[in-house]
Amino acid sequence: LIVFLYRAFSCVTELIRRGVSTRAQQAFRTEPKNLTVRMGATAVLRCEVLRASGIVQWAKDGFLLGPERSLPGFPRYSMIGNPERGQYHLQIEDAQLEDDTQYECQVTSSESSSGIISRLAWLNVRSKGGNKKVVESNNNHVFFFLFFPRVTKFTTPLFFSHLFLFISCSSSVPFLLVTPHPPFLTVAPQPPVILGLERNKVKAERTLVLECVSYGGNPLATLHWTKNGEVLSMTWEEDVVAQKSSSILKLKITPADNQAELCCESSNLVSRSPLSVSRKITVLFEPAELTLSGSLTAIEGQELNLSCYTTSSNPPVDIRWWLGYKELNNTSVGDNGGMTTMSNMTHRVSREEHGLKLTCEAFNKGTHFSKTQSDELSVYYPPQKVWINAPPQDVPLRSGSTIHMVCFATGGNPKATLAWFKVRMHLTGALQQTSFDMGVARELVVVLTASDNMASYRCDATNKAKKTISAYTKLRVHFTPVSMKITAQQEVLRQGEALILECQAGSSSPMANISWILGPLRFFGGISVHSSLSLNLTSQHHNQKVICQAYSHVLAEGTNTYYKLNVLYPPEFSPDQPTEVQVLEDDMAVVPLLVSANPEEVSCIWLHRREKLVKDYRYHWLDDHSLEIRNVSRNDAGVYAVKCENDEGANEISITLDVQYTSIGRTDKEPVFVNLGETADLICVADANPIIAGMFSWKWLMGEETQEDESGLLTIYNVTRAHAGSYECLANNGIEPPASAHIRLVVQFKPELRKGPQWRKVASRGDGTSTAEIVCQAEGVPRVDFFWEKSGVLMDFENPRYEEMIVREGSFHTSTVRVVNVSAVLDYAVFSCTARNSLGEDKLDIQLISTNHPDPPSSFRQVSVGHDSVTLEWIPGFNGGLQQRFRIRYCWDQSVSFLYVDVFPPSETTFTVTGLQPVTTYNFSVNALNAIGESEYADNNAVLTITTKGHVIPPCRSSQSTVGNSNKYESRERINAAAQRTLLVDSGSEADSNVYESYAEVGTGERRQRAESEKGN
Repeated sequence: LIVFLYRAFSCVTELIRRGVSTRAQQAFRTEPKNLTVRMGATAVLRCEVLRASGIVQWAKDGFLLGPERSLPGFPRYSMIGNPERGQYHLQIEDAQLEDDTQYECQVTSSESSSGIISRLAWLNVRSKGGNKKVVESNNNHVFFFLFFPRVTKFTTPLFFSHLFLFISCSSSVPFLLVTPHPPFLTVAPQPPVILGLERNKVKAERTLVLECVSYGGNPLATLHWTKNGEVLSMTWEEDVVAQKSSSILKLKITPADNQAELCCESSNLVSRSPLSVSRKITVLFEPAELTLSGSLTAIEGQELNLSCYTTSSNPPVDIRWWLGYKELNNTSVGDNGGMTTMSNMTHRVSREEHGLKLTCEAFNKGTHFSKTQSDELSVYYPPQKVWINAPPQDVPLRSGSTIHMVCFATGGNPKATLAWFKVRMHLTGALQQTSFDMGVARELVVVLTASDNMASYRCDATNKAKKTISAYTKLRVHFTPVSMKITAQQEVLRQGEALILECQAGSSSPMANISWILGPLRFFGGISVHSSLSLNLTSQHHNQKVICQAYSHVLAEGTNTYYKLNVLYPPEFSPDQPTEVQVLEDDMAVVPLLVSANPEEVSCIWLHRREKLVKDYRYHWLDDHSLEIRNVSRNDAGVYAVKCENDEGANEISITLDVQYTSIGRTDKEPVFVNLGETADLICVADANPIIAGMFSWKWLMGEETQEDESGLLTIYNVTRAHAGSYECLANNGIEPPASAHIRLVVQFKPELRKGPQWRKVASRGDGTSTAEIVCQAEGVPRVDFFWEKSGVLMDFENPRYEEMIVREGSFHTSTVRVVNVSAVLDYAVFSCTARNSLGEDKLDIQLISTNHPDPPSSFRQVSVGHDSVTLEWIPGFNGGLQQRFRIRYCWDQSVSFLYVDVFPPSETTFTVTGLQPVTTYNFSVNALNAIGESEYADNNAVLTITTKGHVIPPCRSSQSTVGNSNKYESRERINAAAQRTLLVDSGSEADSNVYESYAEVGTGERRQRAESEKGN
């Protein structure tokens, strides 16, 4: 036994380890339940598996039946249901006592889930003689089962004639233990007894706790409870020490349990039939419901038939009524072994009883039970009075006007429902019914017509009392004739014939006057219902309407009808037919034809220059016979004749086609050459139709405003160089787009050289290694040629040290002399440049010198001034042969020294100084700097004095000024994006003063020296 327990524990541990290691994804949707069937019936134990991934099979009494659904070896057993839905129900056909045992549904483990086992389900097979279990013995061995969590059951047969141990750890194969043991001695149990039920009478809603006990027996007895033959419980406990089996039953008592029989049965393997004990219980309960049936609504004078009854009760109850004086009780047997009580009542109602409560009471004097059911009595009775609020019958009303009639009804229960009728026709267009304290009202809005004259209007008041009360009224209506009709004596109408029309008017109130209307003409026909009209027909009458009108002076309105004239006539051309059509050359011309005729089937032919036009790729006829000419040319101009005819005759008309065009012929003089100061004539010739005054205009393409001359001649007196450029001649005779031509004016003048400071000097090192470029630029027309002299001697460009390059751009001509390996001895001299053309010449002397500091700027001036800034401008001087930059110096009355601003970008000649104080006078100067040194200040050290404008400083700003009130500046402080401000203060005047610092690559010592120098000045 010790060896068995050790190896069994090891095997179970291994199986549990395998089961736990997988994810538990399989689960039971439905597990088998205990089932009791009669012998020979078919039993079905249900089993549904969610996400089945293992093998599903059933175990009977611990023995696996196999995974196949037909269950080979068990002909009465099979698995049924849809496997795709996880259904593996066990079906047992022709159930026998040998099937009476426990069953369970098992699913083996898989790679994705551990194995699962359902709860045990007992199949109880009953026969007429009770349950009988047969225990078969084979070679004196007994089967028993061991159960472990998450592991398939193990079956162990015991053989006392052998001694060996065989254990299988498979989850689907039981392990086997064989050990010697003596056979069992079986004994039947004692009859069971029921404890906890002292009396047979029990109140409803009480929970009984009963215990069934059966002593003795080997094995101990199995117990189960039944109620009226239905199984309630199949669970029990065994006490081996006390040698008893016991089963606890908790049962909540309901009225349905009245006279129920509770039974407890006990049996074991050797019992030939179950032993049982039974108790019948009587349930005391009150009626669950009290019901009042029948309609409590009736018409006055009718009888009410009502019933009041209770559900079953034990003991029964009595019933009594309250409404008037009648009372009736009747009792009869009800369900659940109890009694139901019913009472019927008949009562004739009156309107005074409306709203009273009718009460039914059920009571039991012995148990002090009382319960009531009440409802309100509703008595229907008809309305008392109905009337209509409408215009008086003797007052005439106008047809087409709107009137309001209101119907009122008082009294009645429920309130009346009002309906309007005209004669016998129900009117559904009445407004929604409204209610007030004493009754109801409903308004009818009527737009009066002739049919309303003396028509009877009725208002009916009805309710659930099924009696109708009505009110009536009539209206007097004035109206125009209800119908008009015109007839003609002939059917076909032709131009020139006479037409007679007859007009017949219908009834009216009062009688109306008849008149005729034809366009703007009116003819009076008299006071009658009949009138005639005679007309002499023309083509203008075609499609016109002849109106016959009947007018009532009383109503100031009338009724009319019309007769449409259909007059036959030959083709006629409209007065709006154009006799001339204008079209642009190359466009498509449409010559409209406004022709009318009756009948409308008209044929037309077109003639041009007496020749009939034939339809081709250029000539087309539209649906209205208009002529369409594509790609019109000036040759298509002229007179076109068109002739049209129909069944009534023919007609013709002539139309002139005017083809308009414009073009410009340019003159042979292009471009036009003129000398400076002379007169220029620009001629523009146009070929156009039409020729109109003011069609010519001139436009200077350089941006000058247009000059106009009707003659197409533009004369420019005293020509200047500014007049040179391209001119556009526009000819606009109203035909888009205007034609144009370009004429270029060339102004000839003698050369003019650029002679500013930058052009008069060229600097270069004279150490024999540098190259200098001497530039001479002239403007002149015609072509300008250059001649160079060095120290008064004509230069020889055959010398390899000298090279000339000439660039020409329009009227500008540039000659550059390149000097290679500049020598201070040989090349530091004056180079003379002469520019010459056929009109004259100009000369400039250019000095080649050594590199040096720049020359001072000139023409230093103010551009603009604000409250905190000043914009300045100057002309740069010679840069000394190196890149130069500029610096602005300024101060004011209270400044201790000058302030400097480096101009950025360095080559700019216009700069704005910012951060100034409002209404303050400043002195400004500017000079130039390069890598060698700096120049004097502009205009011979002149000072530019400027006063800034006034400005109100907001209170939130600090009163301190960076420029005027503080001498403490951090290094490289930026005032704006273009410059850096620096402050020069005598280092000896204040202890914490800062020296000058800027972006210029100038040494600190030199800047300090400049500051000291400025202070000394």
